[in-house]
Amino acid sequence: MGEQHLHSKPELDEVTLSTQPVFDGKIISLQVDTVRLPDGNTATREVVKHPGAVAVLALNNNKMLVVEQYRQPMQRTEVEIPAGKLDKGEDPLVAAGRELQEETGFHSGDLKLLKSFYTSPGFADEIIHLYVTTNAKPGDMSLDEDEFLEVSELTLEEAYQYMADGCIADAKTMMAVYAWHLYTLTGQWN
Repeated sequence: MGEQHLHSKPELDEVTLSTQPVFDGKIISLQVDTVRLPDGNTATREVVKHPGAVAVLALNNNKMLVVEQYRQPMQRTEVEIPAGKLDKGEDPLVAAGRELQEETGFHSGDLKLLKSFYTSPGFADEIIHLYVTTNAKPGDMSLDEDEFLEVSELTLEEAYQYMADGCIADAKTMMAVYAWHLYTLTGQWN
């Protein structure tokens, strides 16, 4: 996760003995690793490989920009902050600006990294880089050809109500709402 200190406890480490590719898709790949456990025994680990993603907490006149779109794995629409996967070798800051503009039409020259975090470290290596901007400016959307969504803006109170109602149920958007709330209390983004 960038230049952060990585926590390590060698007595808990697993050693990868072999990797068997299972699936290689457009966004993810799946592999099964055989590992040596700390006690010397072996086990298998199913691992989803992902190129990483970005998400943007974009505020416009003290309202959070969100998109509503259908999510096939959940079989329903979901209200989320703008987000998307990193292209190979793409700088996360550049990707954050690109996703904000593509999905909402808004843009910003002052995106700031809030935090990078793993989504499901028990089986996936996906990392999301969460950015914030407090002065998003309107412009034109440029959605991908297979992307259908609606853009709206929520107050902090509305965002909490959406979470209570289950309309916002993904971790990155919930984390963004909590970060925004903390900012309103402290004036600090970290």
